[in-house]
Parts: sequence; C-alpha cells; structure tokens
Amino acid sequence: MANDIAHFAIHADDCQRAKRFYETVFGWTFTPWGPPDFWRVHTSPGAIHGALQKRRHPATGAGMIGFECTIAVDDVTAIGKAIRAAGGTITMPAFEIETVGTLLMFTDTEGNVVGAMQYLPRATEHRGG
Repeated sequence: MANDIAHFAIHADDCQRAKRFYETVFGWTFTPWGPPDFWRVHTSPGAIHGALQKRRHPATGAGMIGFECTIAVDDVTAIGKAIRAAGGTITMPAFEIETVGTLLMFTDTEGNVVGAMQYLPRATEHRGG
C-alpha cells in the first residue's frame, strides 16, 4: 500500500453555503450520503473521494483541526477571482514556487484554509501524479 491520501472532508457550519461555494468556484458536484448534513464530493473521475459534512464544533469555538489541502487548478488567477466572487477570501496572494507552480491560499465561506496550485507542466511529481 502506498500510504496515499484516499479521502478528504470539508467541515462546514453551513453546508448549503459551502456546497454553493465549491460548485461555483471548482465545478464540483455533491451527492447526499448517509446522515443528514453529509454529502459525497465528486471532483473529477479518478480523484480521491471527499465529503462535505456539518462541523461538529463551530469554527468560532474549538473547530476541527486537520490537514491543509491544495487543489490543482488550470488558472490560479481565474480561480482567485472566482473565490472572491463566491464569498471566499484570499489569505495569501498567488506566488511562484520554483519548479512547482503558482500557489495561492484562501479561506472558504466556512473559514477553512485551502490552497489552489497551478502546477507547472513537469511538476506532477510534487503532487503525486
């Protein structure tokens, strides 16, 4: 077994608001699954499985502590504009990481910290591809 990440979860105070954000910015789709306030996240064929779920503790209190995720994008500038338009906040403007690509950091509508990376064509080894 390669010890690859096989699943991610987005924790949200307002699941419908978070769903709209990720549908609008990244074109992801969601399928209700299991308990109330829980959806499977479909990013693209062959991608890892994800979930959108109600945050167990509001972000204003002792919210979830976990991994930082970075989403591979085709155009980091366009994604930055889409993030702002959908209610997210750019927390670190786009900057180039030599031999890897251009990264920006943002918070989604639920206060989760996320990265968006426009990888250089030959930088796939940095993202496990």
